[in-house]
Amino acid sequence: MVTQLRPSDLAAWLKSLPADAKPVVLDVREPWELQTASVTPDGFTLVAIPMNEIPARLADLDGTQPLACLCHHGARSQRVALFLEHNGFAQVVNIAGGINAWSAELDPTVPRY
Repeated sequence: MVTQLRPSDLAAWLKSLPADAKPVVLDVREPWELQTASVTPDGFTLVAIPMNEIPARLADLDGTQPLACLCHHGARSQRVALFLEHNGFAQVVNIAGGINAWSAELDPTVPRY
């Protein structure tokens, strides 16, 4: 079962990771969505791969890195998180509420759409 993480809990999750961890926020939205609204990396690396490209680009991701999946509202990212978990990724969480909640809870400068 994939852990659900609210955007407001992201900082605590990042702090809970080992000092040598290289956490990634995996944004699985479409390119037009990234142009509309995006997050600023702070304590993590931001990687953008649209959901439908994940299976073909699985090798682009490091299964040993902590991954937090992000989409618009949390449904697509949940599916990707489950897919990654089923493919051996050990440290995967879903950012519940997606970028919409990110804007509401963390950074109101991120446009809501």
